[in-house]
Amino acid sequence: MTDLILLKSVEPIINGVLKLEWLDGLDAVVNIKSLIADGEMFQFLRDDPKRFQTVALAELGHAVFWLDDSGDEIGLSSNSLRDLAERQTAILQLAS
Repeated sequence: MTDLILLKSVEPIINGVLKLEWLDGLDAVVNIKSLIADGEMFQFLRDDPKRFQTVALAELGHAVFWLDDSGDEIGLSSNSLRDLAERQTAILQLAS
C-alpha cells in the first residue's frame, strides 16, 4: 500500500489548473482539465467554470474538493494529484 502524501495548500490558477503544495515540500502546478472535461461528476464545474475557483483543501490534506449543487464534496485525492503532477513534470522535462 502506498503512503498517503498529504497536501499543505491548493490554489486555483486558471480554470482547470491548480497550484499544489504537499507537506513533504513538493510544489507543482497541475493541469486537471482532462479530468473535469468528461463525466457527470464534474458537470457542475463545466456548467459554471467560475466555481472552479472555490476549490478547497480537505481538513486533513488528503484531498481537494468542490461542493456540487447538492452540497456534496466532489474531489481528487492528494495521491492522485501527486501522481499527475509527477507525470506532467516528467513530460515537461522530456520536452525541454
